[in-house]
Amino acid sequence: MNAPLDVSFFQRAAKPITSYRKFWAHRFGPAPFLPMSRAEMDKLGWDSCDIVLVTGDAYVDHPSFGMAVIGRALEAQGFRVGIIAQPDWQSAEPFKALGKPNLFWGVTAGNMDSMINRYTADRKVRSDDAYTPGDVAGKRPDRAAIVYSQRCREAFKDVPIVLGGIEGSLRRIAHYDYWSDKVRHSIVLDAKCDILLYGNAERAIVEIAHRLAAREPVENITDVRGTAFMRRSAPEDWFEIDSTQVDMPGRVDEIVNPYMTISEQAKAQGETCMKEEGTQPVSFLANPALKAKLKVPPRDRSVIRLPAYDAVKSDPVLYAHANRVLHLETNPGNARALVQAHGVRDVWLNPPPIPLTTAEMDYVFGLPYARAPHPAYGEAKIPAWEMIRFSVNIMRGCFGGCTFCSITEHEGRIIQSRSEDSIIREVEEIRDKVKGFTGVVSDLGGPTANMYRIGCKSPEIEAACRKPSCVYPGICQNLNTDHAPLVKLYRRARALKGVKKILIGSGLRYDLAVESPEYVKELVQHHVGGYLKIAPEHTEGGPLSKMMKPGIGTYDRFKQMFEKYSKEAGKEQYLIPYFIAAHPGTSDEDMMNLALWLKRNGFRADQVQTFYPSPMATATAMYHSGRNPLRKIGRASEPVDVVKGDRRRRLHKAFLRYHDPNNWPVLRDALKAMGRADLIGNGKHHLIPTFQPVMDGSYASPRRKNSTPGQPQKGRLLTQHTGLPPRKAR
Repeated sequence: MNAPLDVSFFQRAAKPITSYRKFWAHRFGPAPFLPMSRAEMDKLGWDSCDIVLVTGDAYVDHPSFGMAVIGRALEAQGFRVGIIAQPDWQSAEPFKALGKPNLFWGVTAGNMDSMINRYTADRKVRSDDAYTPGDVAGKRPDRAAIVYSQRCREAFKDVPIVLGGIEGSLRRIAHYDYWSDKVRHSIVLDAKCDILLYGNAERAIVEIAHRLAAREPVENITDVRGTAFMRRSAPEDWFEIDSTQVDMPGRVDEIVNPYMTISEQAKAQGETCMKEEGTQPVSFLANPALKAKLKVPPRDRSVIRLPAYDAVKSDPVLYAHANRVLHLETNPGNARALVQAHGVRDVWLNPPPIPLTTAEMDYVFGLPYARAPHPAYGEAKIPAWEMIRFSVNIMRGCFGGCTFCSITEHEGRIIQSRSEDSIIREVEEIRDKVKGFTGVVSDLGGPTANMYRIGCKSPEIEAACRKPSCVYPGICQNLNTDHAPLVKLYRRARALKGVKKILIGSGLRYDLAVESPEYVKELVQHHVGGYLKIAPEHTEGGPLSKMMKPGIGTYDRFKQMFEKYSKEAGKEQYLIPYFIAAHPGTSDEDMMNLALWLKRNGFRADQVQTFYPSPMATATAMYHSGRNPLRKIGRASEPVDVVKGDRRRRLHKAFLRYHDPNNWPVLRDALKAMGRADLIGNGKHHLIPTFQPVMDGSYASPRRKNSTPGQPQKGRLLTQHTGLPPRKAR
C-alpha cells in the first residue's frame, strides 16, 4: 500500500530567516551599495569580506536581481558581503579583487542561464546581453557557473564554494544539454562546488552562512532543504527506494478526489488498493543495516535512487523516467530526497526549500536596496534594469506547470505573496526615489500577472498533492481562484498620489482570469496600455496537451470578455497572443492550422518564439527521448513527434510568419508535399500567394497564357491593414 502522506510540513513552521542572532559584523551597518572594490571596502571600514558573491550579471541593487537579494539578505544577518560582477574569467586574478572571503564564495551565472543568455534557439550567438552595461555581448563565459567556480577555487582553494542561481537549479541532476546535444553530469560534479542551492535560496543561504560562521565544516552541512552535494553513500538510518517502484502508472493529470483514501480510490475503479491499473503494488527496499522493520518508511528518511548518470546518458527512456520522477518529487510538502550515482559517488538532492511566508517575503523585499545600478557603471544603460526599474514584483512561484517553462523548477509551484502594505510601500519608494519616474508603474506582477494570493483551499491537500499543475487539464476544484485581493491591490495602488497609471506587463494566465469577470473588467478598463500580452502558445490539441496548456476555446472566451470591457470603457485595445513553433508534439499540420488561424484573425508576428530546450524541463525530456513523461515511462510508452533538424524547425517558424515573402517558397513546397496546394493562391481563403516578390519591387507568378515568357506579373503584396498595432513576440 502507498505510504501515508506526511502533512506535518504545513503544521511545523520552518525557522524564520529573521530569527538568527546577527553576526558580529552587523555593527558596520548596511552599505549604500555592496562593495565591488577594495576602495569601497576601505570607506566602509572593512578589512575583509565574510562572503564574496560572483555573478555573471552587472550588479544592480534591486530585488529583481538575484545577487542583490542574496547579498542584502546576508548583509541583514550581519555579514560583510562583497560582489564581483562579470569578472574576466581568463585568469584567477580578477577573483582576488576583494581579498579572501572569510566564510565562502557565492557563485551564480546570473538571472539567466548563461547558455540561453548567449545563444538563440537556433544555437546562433546573440549580439547583445540585456544584463550587461551597454547591452554588450560576451561579458560572461559559456557555462558561467562552472567557469566561475573553477576560478574561485584557483584564487583561494580552501574557501568553500556555494553555487546557486537558475543555472545551478536547472542542472542539479544529470541533464540533457541542447547545445552539445548530450546528457551532462550534474553541475555539482562539473563545478566541483561544495554545496549547490536550488530554487529561491534565502532560507538556505542564511542557515548555511551562520553554520559556517560557527566553524561547522561545509562537508557536514547535509541536512538543509533545497541543497545538493556529493557523498559516497547514504546514511545508515535512511531507506533507499528504487525510482522504478514509485513511478505510478497512468496519466499524471488525472483529477483524483484528494479526500478519498487509497482504498476508496481503488474501490471506485473496481479494484483493490493492492492493484491499480494492472500494476504490482509498490514495495520499498529498506536499508538492511537498519534493525527496525517498518512496513512504510518515513518520508523524511526516504531517498529515491534515480538511474545513474552512466545509464541515462546512453538511454533516452531512462532519462525520461528520471526526469518524470524528479518532477513528481517537487512538492515541499511530500517530496523525498533524491540520489543519482555519478561514478563511484552520488549526487544527493535534499527535498525542495520551504516557501517563504508573507512576513518573510515582506522582509526580503523591504531590505535597503539602492534600487539602481552600481555607480561604477556611470551612465551606461543596462536594458534589464531599464525594463523593470518602475515595476514591482508582488509574488513568486507558478502552479501552471507548463512543460517548456523553467519557473516551477526554480521557484516552485506554491505561490509566495507579499502583503498589500509591502507592495504599496515599494510603489511609493519608486515614486519618491527612482530617477526618471513619470507616474507610470510598468508592472505589478511576477512569473504571472494574476496568481497573487491564489493557492490550494486546504494546506493538507496542498501538502499531499503530486499533480504537476493546478490548472491542467482543467482548474482543480481545490484551487482558490479568488482575484479579489488583486483587484483591491490594483485599486489602492492607482489611487496613490503621484501615480498616473498602473500597467500590467507580466504574462496573464487567462484561464484563471475568466473565473473572475470582476478582475478582467478591472484589468481591461484600468491597467492595459493599448495592448495586453497573453500566451495561448498554440491552437491545436496535440501540442497543447504536451505543453499542459488550455485549449484555444479558453482564449476565445477571454477575448470576448476583453473586447466587451474595452468597448464599455470606450477604449481601443488589442490582445497580443504569443505562440511557440517546433514544440514537441507539434506536427507540420498543426503549424499549418495555426497559420490559418493567425490569418483568419489578422495576426502577423514580427518575431516568433521557437521551442528552446532548457535543461531539466519536461518538454526537454520529450525532445531528447521522444517519449511523453507526463505518462508512465516505459519501452512501449507514448511516442512524441519531436521537431528536430534545421529544415523542419525553419518550416515551423515559417508557418508562424506566413505573411513574410521570404517564407513563401518553403511554405509552397511544404503545402504541396502535405497535399494542401489548395492553400496556395491569391484569394482571401488562401494562406500564401502564387506570386513571389523580385528585387525591383514587382512580383513574379506562374506564367499565364497571355503573359510574355520571362516577364514578371504586376501584383500586390498581402499587406492589408488589420487594424492591429505591430506585434512583437517574446
